[in-house]
Amino acid sequence: MNSAARHLLDRPGTVLPLAKVDGGMLAWVGGKAANLGVLINAGLPVPDGFCITTTAYQRVAAEAGLDAILAELEAGVGAGASAGTGASASTGASAGGSRDTSAEGAAALAGLAERARSAMEAAPMPDDIADAVRAAYAELGNNDGDGRLAVAVRSSATAEDLPEASFAGQQDTYLNVVGEDALLDALRRCWASLWTERAVAYRSDNGIDQRSVSIAVVVQRMVDAEVSGVLFTANPLTGRRHEAVIDAAPGLGEAVVSGAVNPDQIVVDTASGRILERTLGDTLGRTADDEPGRTPGDNPAGSGEACLDDEQVRALAELGARAEEHFGEPQDLEWAIGPDGAIQLVQSRPITTLYPLPEPVETGSANDGGTRAYLCASLLQGLTRPLTPMGLSAFEVLADAYRPAGGNYGAPVPFSYSQAGLRLFVDVTPVLRSKTGRRIIPAAMRAADARSVGALKYLMEDPRFSILSTPKRGALKGSLRGSLKGSLKSMPQLAMIPQVLHGLVRPAAALERSRRAEQEFHRMLVLPEPATPARRLDFVESMLGRMITPGLLKQLPPPAAGYIWLGIVRWLLGPLVQPGDLQAVLRGLPDNVTTQMDLELWHAATIIRDDADAAQALTHEDPPELARRYAEGSLPAVAQRELTAFLDKYGHRAVAEIDLGIPRWSEEPAHIINVLANYLRLNDPDQAPDRQFARAAATAEAKAAELTQRARTRGRIRGRLVAYGLRRVRATAGRREYPKFGLIVALAALRAQLRQVGTVLAGAGRIANPEDIFFLDLAETRVGLRGADLHELAAERRRTYNRELRRRRIPRLLLSDGTDVEAAMGASASATTTAGAHLPPGTLTGAPASAGTVTGQARVILDPAGAHLEPGEILVAPSTDPGWTPLFLTAGALVMEMGGPISHGAVVAREYGIPAVVGVPDATTRIATGDTITVDGAAGTISQVASAIAQPPSL
Repeated sequence: MNSAARHLLDRPGTVLPLAKVDGGMLAWVGGKAANLGVLINAGLPVPDGFCITTTAYQRVAAEAGLDAILAELEAGVGAGASAGTGASASTGASAGGSRDTSAEGAAALAGLAERARSAMEAAPMPDDIADAVRAAYAELGNNDGDGRLAVAVRSSATAEDLPEASFAGQQDTYLNVVGEDALLDALRRCWASLWTERAVAYRSDNGIDQRSVSIAVVVQRMVDAEVSGVLFTANPLTGRRHEAVIDAAPGLGEAVVSGAVNPDQIVVDTASGRILERTLGDTLGRTADDEPGRTPGDNPAGSGEACLDDEQVRALAELGARAEEHFGEPQDLEWAIGPDGAIQLVQSRPITTLYPLPEPVETGSANDGGTRAYLCASLLQGLTRPLTPMGLSAFEVLADAYRPAGGNYGAPVPFSYSQAGLRLFVDVTPVLRSKTGRRIIPAAMRAADARSVGALKYLMEDPRFSILSTPKRGALKGSLRGSLKGSLKSMPQLAMIPQVLHGLVRPAAALERSRRAEQEFHRMLVLPEPATPARRLDFVESMLGRMITPGLLKQLPPPAAGYIWLGIVRWLLGPLVQPGDLQAVLRGLPDNVTTQMDLELWHAATIIRDDADAAQALTHEDPPELARRYAEGSLPAVAQRELTAFLDKYGHRAVAEIDLGIPRWSEEPAHIINVLANYLRLNDPDQAPDRQFARAAATAEAKAAELTQRARTRGRIRGRLVAYGLRRVRATAGRREYPKFGLIVALAALRAQLRQVGTVLAGAGRIANPEDIFFLDLAETRVGLRGADLHELAAERRRTYNRELRRRRIPRLLLSDGTDVEAAMGASASATTTAGAHLPPGTLTGAPASAGTVTGQARVILDPAGAHLEPGEILVAPSTDPGWTPLFLTAGALVMEMGGPISHGAVVAREYGIPAVVGVPDATTRIATGDTITVDGAAGTISQVASAIAQPPSL
C-alpha cells in the first residue's frame, strides 16, 4: 500500500482496524465493534476487519441537515414520555420516555423516521471518507490480489449490544459485499438504517434519547461458512446459567438469526461439556459465494444429519465460556465454521433478557447442596415494578431486626430475604427441604398466589431440594429450645397470641386496645424539631429496626380473632357450608380503611359533580396540569377543597406504596385527580360505588343469616355459635387493613425525613437533587453525610431502575443459578388449579377469587397512574395493591395475572361485590383492550366472547 493510502487508513476518527478497538471506545465504534475488539484482545478467533467510526457518520449527518429533523422527532416522542412506566421525577423517567402508541402518534413517528432515513441516503459521501474506506478495503484484501474480496458490512450503533438493551436486528447488515462501490453503498445504507421506523421506535420504548445515538460500521472478511449459527452461554428460555444453547444450520448464520430455518439445537452443560439435549432441525443449502443473501437450498429437510459433531459442540461451548468470562456476563454470540473447520466468532452481545441472579444470603446450614430457591415477595404484595434502592434498604432493616437466629431444616423458619432485579425474594429452600414445610406451604400459597403452587411442587420433585434427614431427638430438643428462646426475644408477634385469644372472647375490649395502639403509633412517628440530618437518619433507622413492627402488631389481634372465628364457623357448619358461602360473608365489611378511602374519594367526586366549574375542570383538563394548579391553589374552589381534604387524610398512600422511594399522592396528585375524572363519567345511579357497596353488605348479612339458619338444623346451640361467630367476623375482619395502612403511614413519614436529608445532600453538592437519595441505601446516605460524592452512584442506580421498570416478566420462583422455575416447567398454566382440558377453546383459567359473572369490554392496564377505565369495564392487570383500588369502584370485574384468593386485589374485589379471577397466566397479553369477555369469578374462568382490533395496554 502506498504512503498516501496508509496515511488515510491511520487517519484518527475515520477508520480503525478491529485489532485496535477496545471496550472503552463505544462512542467512536459502537457496541458491535467494541465487543469484537474485546474478543480479539482476549485471543478469541474473530475474522479480520476494520471499523468506520462514528466521526464519519456524524459529518455526513450534519451535512444532511439531520439536526432539524431530530428536533421534530424528539418533540413528537416527548409527548408520550413516561406514559408506559408511570415513572415520576423521583423515579427517573428517561429522556425520550415511551412513544405515543396512538395511530396518529405512530404515523407521525414513522414519517419523521422516513425523512431522517431519506436524508442520510441522499447525502453526498465526502471524498476523504470514501478514500479511507477504499484504502482499508484494499489492505484487507491484499492477500486476495484481485479486489474481489467478499466482506460482511454490519451496523454498529452506540446504543447497541449494550448490557441493558441488545437492539438486536434494529440496524442493517449486508453479507457477501464485493468491490469498493458495493462497499460504499452498503456503508450508506447502514448509516440510513439507524433511522428505520423499527429502530426509532425501539430506542423510544427503551428510553434512549434519539439525539444521543450515533452509528459506526464494521467491515469483516466473509467466512465461507459450512455451518454457522448462534450460541447463548446461558439458557435464554429458562435463565439457567452455565447451560449453553447452540443453534446451528448449514450455510450463513443469518438464516438462523432471521428465523428462515429450523436449526439444530443443542444444550450443553458448560462445566462438564456434557450434551444434555440435541434436536435436529431442517437442512439448509448454501448459496453461491458471490450472492448477497441466502435462501433454502435443495438439500432434503430433516435428513437426520447433525450440523455439528460432539467435538465441535464442546469447542463452541468452551469459546462461549471464555467470552462470558472475559465480558463478565452471559453472551449471545454469532459464529461460523469455514471449510478448514476453524470456528470464527463474528458477533457478541450481552443476553439482555436474562433475569438477574439473586444476591446470596446466609443459608442457615452448611449442608444445603448449593442451589437455593427464592419466591418473589414483591409479586405476593401485588407489585410487579421494581423497588427503589432505598425501599429495598428499608425492608432489609425491617427483616434483619426480627429474623430469628440460627435455624435448621426441621422447621419452615427462618426466612432469609434477598433481592434480584430490584425486587424482594424470600429464600424458601428450608421450607422445601422440610416435611413440615412441604405440608404447609402448598395450602398457604394456594390462598395467596395459586400459580406458585405448581412451581413449588415441581421443585419438591427435584433431588436438589430433597428433604433433609430428621435430626436426632436430643439435637432436635436443644435446637427447638434455642430457637424458641431466641424467637421470644426477636419475634414480637409471639407476644400477640394472648391478645388474639383475648379478642376471641372480649372483642369490644380488643377493638378499643387496637384503636389506642393506632393513636400511639401515629404519635411515635413524629420527630421533634429542629433535627440535624444525622439525627433524621438515626430516627429512620431506629423506627425501621425496632419500633414499627411492634407498633403494627398491636393492631393485629381484632382481625386475627375475626378470621379465627371464620375458621370456627367453617368447622361448626361442616358439610352445611358450600363453596363461596364464607367468601360472600366477607363482602361489604365495615371498618376497612381502604374501602373507606375509596368511598370518601367517590363522595368527593359527587360533590365536585354538583359544581359546574369544578366538574368542567376535571373532565376537560389534563391531570398533570390540574395537579400543577392544585399545587398553586388555583383549582376551582370546590375541587381545591375536596382534593385537599382527601389528601390530608390519605395523601400518604400511593401506587407501589410499600416502597418508600415512591412519591405519595400528596406529592404527586395527578393519579387521584385522574381517578376523580373517571368517577365523573359514571352516569348510572345504580352503578354508584356507595350503592354497590351497600348491596354487597346487604348480601353478606343475608348470607350470614342463611348460614345461621342452616346451623340451627343441627341444634340451637350450634346455630347461636355460628350467628355469634359471623357477627364477630363482620365486626372485626375489616380491620385487617389497619396494620398495612399503619405501615404506609410510617413509610410516608420516614420518606419525608429522608427527603429532608436529600435536600441537605443536594445543597452540599453530594447528589444532583433531593430525590436522588432514594437511589441510595441507608448506609450510603450516611457516607454522603460524611462528605462522599454520590452523583455517579445515584445516576447508575436510576439507569438500572428505569431498565427494570420496562421488564414485564418477573419470575415467581427463581433459583440461585438463574432458573425461572415456571419457564423450566415448560408450561406456566400447569401451576393453576383449574382443570382446563374440558373448557372451550380460548378460555383462560385462574383461581376463583370473587363469585359472580360479568360480560363486558376488557381494559388492559399495566400501571394505574393516568389510567382511563370506563364504568363497567373489566379491569385486566398484572397485579394490584391498595393504590389500584380507586379503579375498583367503577370496574365491572377484575382479572389479575398474579395472586390468590387472599391476595389484596381478591379481598377488595369481594368486598366491592365484583367478580374476580386471579393467577391467570399472561392475562395482559392474551386479552386485548376492547375484547368482550365473560368473567366467572366462581369457576375461575375468562371466556373471550368477541375480539375487537387489538389495542395496546393502557398505561
